[in-house]
Formats: sequence, C-alpha cells, structure tokens
Amino acid sequence: MSSPPSTATPPPKLGFRPLYQQVRDDFVQRLVDGRWTPGQALPSEMELAAEVGVSQGTVRKALDALANENLVVRRQGRGTFVAEHDEARILFQFFKIVPDKGESGFPASRILSTERGAATYAEAGVLGQPVGSPVLRIERVRSLGDRPVIVETVTLAETVFPGLGDGEIPNNLYSLYATRYGVTVAHAQEKLKAIALTASDATALGVAAGHPALLIDRRAISLDGTTAEWRVSRCLTDAHHYVSDLK
Repeated sequence: MSSPPSTATPPPKLGFRPLYQQVRDDFVQRLVDGRWTPGQALPSEMELAAEVGVSQGTVRKALDALANENLVVRRQGRGTFVAEHDEARILFQFFKIVPDKGESGFPASRILSTERGAATYAEAGVLGQPVGSPVLRIERVRSLGDRPVIVETVTLAETVFPGLGDGEIPNNLYSLYATRYGVTVAHAQEKLKAIALTASDATALGVAAGHPALLIDRRAISLDGTTAEWRVSRCLTDAHHYVSDLK
C-alpha cells in the first residue's frame, strides 16, 4: 500500500536569497556599471520600488544594507546618496594608524617614485593579471602632523588604471579610482606582521635601519569583487597604534 503524499513544506532550494538581497545586488551592479556615480542622489524609495517591482519596504532594506556597507549615505531630510571616497570616509573606514595621544587625522603624502614594470608572479597573483602584464608601482611616504610615519608601495594594473602615472598623483587615491576610472573600493583585506625596517625604508622614515615597524599588506577590493590595488605599508608605531573596530 502506497503512503499518502506528504503535506510538509519542502526545504528552501540551495542558493535561495531573500528578495531584499537580490534588490541590493541589483543596486550594487548599478554602481559597478557606473549608472550610479559617487555623490549622486538616488531616486526615492517609492520610485525605486515601482521601477524594480517590489515593495517600498524591500527597497528600504536593500538600501539599509548598502548603507551598512558604506556604499550609500542616508541624509536626514535630503535622501540617499552614493558614497564618495572623501577624506572623512577613508579616515573612518580604511585608515587605521592613529596617534597614541591626540586626535587622528588624514595623512599627508609625498611621492618617492613611480615605476612602470612587468607584473611579477606575486603581483599578478594578487591583482588577478597575467604574469608580465604592465603594472604601476607607486612608492610614497605618509606623514601625520610633521612626522613621517608610513612608507608604502602601491601596485596597480595599468589595464585597469591607464595613464594614472602620467600626471600628478593625488593624496586620495581611492577618490581618483572612483571619479576617473569608475572603480569603487568597497572593502579591504589586510594582513599584519611585525618587521625590521630595511635601510631604504628607515631612511625615508628618519630612523635607523632595523627599527621595528608594523607591515600592513592590504588588498583593496572593488565592488565587482576584484582586487583593485595592492598596498604594502611599513608603519612606525613608537607613538602610533593600529586600531580595529570589531563588530
């Protein structure tokens, strides 16, 4: 005798995503494609809901998710805007070296050198580019107050950022990536390690060779999930520390 058909609710299919997350993904794609640009005011929740074909509450949850990721900014009484990589945002989200005493501030930068070359195996692996493809390496010193605190090497794929090294290189690189090239850094992955400074790094920072420092190996991840930039920073921590806000 056969069993009666089950009336139990079948389990959700693998890969199921709540509707608001699907809407969030659609909005992120608009950022990736450049349809929504830094600083742009977004349509109202009601307009977006009618456009996408979902409820206003679903749109609100999607925008809340983007706000939590620092991709949009809610301004009371004014609406929702695409986030910009201004100094205040970078200081809050990405710059983690702060003085032991006093207030933190946005660092000043001095370019030591720019160099075009062929991607090494390490650079190609990090940037997701073929070995030997053209890269730009930027060496600079960053100061807090009047004191040099960081010497760093920034490596970029020239296919992603063509011509970036041809002119003056600004202090705020993330803003340049977004405004000139349409590449928005969404988040970063970092590895930290204690090191002794090489002679050249020590000279740039005004200390003796072998001075202890903190190495920060950062991969800046763009909205489409690719690595936009590889940055290796060597930081003095005599009067500064690295701060991490764990949530």
